[in-house]
Amino acid sequence: MHGMTDLKNLLVVGGAGYIGSHMVKVLLQHGHQVTILDNLSTGYADAVMGGEFLKGDLADRDILKEVMSRRRFNAVMHFASYIEVGESVLNPGKYYRNNVANTLNLLDAMVEARVCCFIFSSSAAVYGNPQRAPLDEDHPTSPVNPYGRTKLLVEQILEDYDHAHGLKSVSLRYFNAAGADPSGKLGERHEPESHLIPRVLQSASGRRNGVTVFGTDYDTPDGTCIRDYIHVVDLCEAHLAGLDHLSSTQRSLRVNLGNGNGYSVREVIDASRRVTQREFPVSYGERRAGDAPRLVAECALARKLLGWNPRYPELDTIIEHAWRWELNMVKRGM
Repeated sequence: MHGMTDLKNLLVVGGAGYIGSHMVKVLLQHGHQVTILDNLSTGYADAVMGGEFLKGDLADRDILKEVMSRRRFNAVMHFASYIEVGESVLNPGKYYRNNVANTLNLLDAMVEARVCCFIFSSSAAVYGNPQRAPLDEDHPTSPVNPYGRTKLLVEQILEDYDHAHGLKSVSLRYFNAAGADPSGKLGERHEPESHLIPRVLQSASGRRNGVTVFGTDYDTPDGTCIRDYIHVVDLCEAHLAGLDHLSSTQRSLRVNLGNGNGYSVREVIDASRRVTQREFPVSYGERRAGDAPRLVAECALARKLLGWNPRYPELDTIIEHAWRWELNMVKRGM
């Protein structure tokens, strides 16, 4: 199915970050021409596996204009958002400026250059507190933090830009992106790291002093929060399928991206011990504000409309790939 798309020339914004760098690798493997724009505020130049790299910021309209005039892009993928929920509560302005205002700069540059296909990294955070599980796309959207609100705002802006300018988009509502390129050459490198699987694996490798479980009294089978972990390579393949969808239907779309399986924090810790064959200290703390007990995606729509199926749905595989990356980081003395 992939490779059928005629959208060959791509701009990947945020292509030096965790998901963006994996996306660049997958696009290159599928024969696309890739240009990467990243300000390296949270990304790493050495994570870019090819293509043409340009350092620049979405706040800079002149750079956007210049980038758009260099190439005749068929589509743009946007991974350059801030993603820390807690930080968004403490510093909402940073999130509205980057995730909304800077995205508007990008969309305006696209409209001006007549680039009409956009793939957007949205988030399950648009739903807010889940009223049912699994969460489907018809679930009410009422985000409970500025991060989630920025994602929903951009989705609404995209709807308006579709009506006004014919800009077609696929908004992919990620659940918990996890794992790493199976080669061990790419993986998750957030500073500070707030995601559970890398934190657990850093504890197993000795780069961290142990892991804390926040809350053990949730209404779930083992009392800890349940999340839907989706392998980063599967996420990237869904983006390719989104390109194919835009190329063949010219219709905008919003879909969930998850596994449809939920795993609890305790299950992630057990699986990590199993995969790494290592022991590490686990402590138990109070609940964190705003953590929903259970977030699991209903992914039937992505399967149906994008013809997408996750290749690596098993938690152990996701952790095994992330562990290869973690061992690589240890070897490099990071």
